[in-house]
Amino acid sequence: MIEKTLVVGPFQCNCRILVCQTTGDALVVDPGDDASNILTSLKEIKTPSGLAISVKYLLHTHGHLDHIAATREVKEARSADAPKTVLHRADDELYMKLRMQSQLFQLDYGDPAPIDHYVEDGEELRIGKMRISIIHTPGHSPGSICFRVHEDLAEETQETLYSGDTLFRESVGRTDLWGGNQTQMFKSIRNRILILDGDTRVCPGHGPNTTIAHEIKKNPFLV
Repeated sequence: MIEKTLVVGPFQCNCRILVCQTTGDALVVDPGDDASNILTSLKEIKTPSGLAISVKYLLHTHGHLDHIAATREVKEARSADAPKTVLHRADDELYMKLRMQSQLFQLDYGDPAPIDHYVEDGEELRIGKMRISIIHTPGHSPGSICFRVHEDLAEETQETLYSGDTLFRESVGRTDLWGGNQTQMFKSIRNRILILDGDTRVCPGHGPNTTIAHEIKKNPFLV
């Protein structure tokens, strides 16, 4: 797997580009802002065999503005790939209020791209040879989800969880925004995330990466 992280927008969201190195199929996780930088990276990335990539999905861990603001521009610019926009249905109302969200922060984002596919807990997506499972982790928002990329030695892919704003390195997501529920979020973390193998790499929506084992041992919010 080829992975590139771009830190985008005023909220410093981690936008991740993941590419199957065998087929060139790709997805973008949380295209939160700076569409031009995302699009440039998509053009520059090549597989070991020289294949240009084809974007299959624009995946969103949740519907807050800093994770969705560049989706329309990226989707329209990559129209030849026909990427599908993906979200959990419980965050649909939040996602559709992008313009309202942005105005509260004195920003001016337009209306979001339409959602092509609403994922459900336990659903599996295939990106080339990459296998990705959806884990519904409500709390930071009603439709917060994590994406689990399963280990594949042939693809040089480590077991990885893209945790959005639910779990950070030695911290957790806030719950004072739209639809947040602290009790629900901690339940999601303990029952849906910390049960994964300790060496699972965790790539959050903001800040540095971590592992499940590190968070179990060092996260002061999970004591």
